[in-house]
This record gives sequence, structure tokens and C-alpha cells, in this order.
Amino acid sequence: MAASLKATHFLQLKNRQARHSFLTHSPERLTFSQKPPMAALTTATSAAGLSQTFTNLRQQGKVALIPYITAGDPNLETTAEALKILDSCGSDVIELGVPYSDPLADGPVIQAAATRSLQRGTNFDKIIAMLKDVTPQLSCPIALFTYYNPILKRGVEKFMDTVKDAGVHGLVVPDVPLEETEILRKEASKKNIELVLLTTPTTPTARMKSIVESSEGFVYLVSSVGVTGARASVNDKVESLLKQIKEATSKPVAVGFGISKPEHVKQVAAWGADGVIVGSAMVRILGEAKSPEEGLKELQVFATSLKSALS
Repeated sequence: MAASLKATHFLQLKNRQARHSFLTHSPERLTFSQKPPMAALTTATSAAGLSQTFTNLRQQGKVALIPYITAGDPNLETTAEALKILDSCGSDVIELGVPYSDPLADGPVIQAAATRSLQRGTNFDKIIAMLKDVTPQLSCPIALFTYYNPILKRGVEKFMDTVKDAGVHGLVVPDVPLEETEILRKEASKKNIELVLLTTPTTPTARMKSIVESSEGFVYLVSSVGVTGARASVNDKVESLLKQIKEATSKPVAVGFGISKPEHVKQVAAWGADGVIVGSAMVRILGEAKSPEEGLKELQVFATSLKSALS
């Protein structure tokens, strides 16, 4: 028991110490009163994995649209419908955030969504149950965005078994540094789950090369230093960063953090990105809508506008 408490205390301390390092150096209700807008259901087929999805898009000369939403905000029923809608709007990968009490990589919008979700009783088991029902209806793969504590709590091997059974294809764990991803990558690989790693504008070149070499599915390029959140414009350093990464790897590169408008999506695609990740703007729509139904309608319009910007 003492050993267990000591290990837990060590991880909590480590996560607190990682906060400053992450932000400066490393990678970042309701019962429906009426039926919400439903996406057209696909037959129960297995979606392609992340790597295969990007390969298919590259052959077609297309750029991936990767929306992010927080599971359980405003509730898991709405999350399930949102996943179907995002899929029907042409999303190529969907990033689903597991709400966590200390989300050090996330800005105020996603932090608030995680807090609301947790307060309404969302937990990992409920998210998995929802995914088991929904993923067979989707044509695009799901990448789960989670901090390391929920993985450690269950044990890495058991966690990978669980998310694989739920139909998850990819995993993003922003608070684990490259040097400590070996066990995660090993166990994920056994289940054909692709572990996506992050690089930032302040990542040294040598380290960036090590990150992209180890990343699977795609390389996640954080567009700006700091946390997630919509910004007025995309950091113009992204263009040169993309060129630098693409000189180091042939793997696809997706840009995230601060992308919130169709013009942002178009700009990043023109700079040579293989994918664009849009998070806070999606989360805000669902979290601040007058009702889940309104949120889903607005989400559909917004996602469609982003997809059009890439065509």
C-alpha cells in the first residue's frame, strides 16, 4: 500500500513539474427533448487506420480534416451524435478527448469542457461503452486524446486492450516525453494502435527528428507555444516548420492548436500540411450552444465549411 501511494505521489509530482516544460519546450445534460439531427449511418465496417487514411488522401492529393471534441460535453449522447455528424461531413480522422482534471496542454475552452463533462459524471468506462456502439457506424478512424494518468491507472496493457476493443485506431498522449514513450509504443503496436507524437516551434531540431522518427500515424505539429485555443491567425513560422519536418520524414504532418476558421485551414494546407486539426472552435460550439440540438446543427455547418475550404 505504501509503495502504491509513493508511486501515485511521484506521478502527480512529475506531472506538475512537467507543466512548465510542456508549455515552453515540448509537445501540448440534458435529456433530449426532441431527436437531434442524425448523421446517415454507415454499415458496420472497420475504418482504415491513421497511416492508411493519410496514404489514401495523399494519393488523391487531399488534406485531412481532423476535428477534436471533448467526450461528454454536454453529454455522451451528444458526443455520439457529434461523432456521426463529423464523419458524415467528411472528416478524415476524429480526435476524441478524454476529460481530465488537470489538462496541462489545453486552453480555457477545452479545460472548461472537461470540467463540465466530469461534473456530469463522464468517466473512461462510459466513454468506452459509447465508442463500442458508435465506431462501427463510422467510416473514419478515431484517435483518442488522453493524458497519461488514466492510462497508468488501468495499466498500459489493459488500457490498450480496452481502447482496441472500442474501435480506437490512434492515441495522442501529450504529457509523456519522447524518452518515456517506449512502453506505450510497444503495447500500442501489439494492438495496431498508432501512437501520435507532438513537436512544437521550440523543439530543437535533433529532438524533432527523433520525435518524427518515433511518431506513428502522423506527426502532430503544434503551431504555437502554449496551450490549445482559437487564435486570430496561424503562426507564420508553421510554413518553415513544415518544410523542416518534411525534410526529416516522409510521414504525414498535421497542424493543430489555434486553427479555428476556414481561412486558417486553407492557409495551413497551402503551406504543405497533410492534415489540419481543429479543436477549441468545435468544443466551443457544442459547449456553448443553447441546446444539444442547436449545438449539433451548428457543428454540422462549421465542419462542412472547413471541409469545403480543403476542396
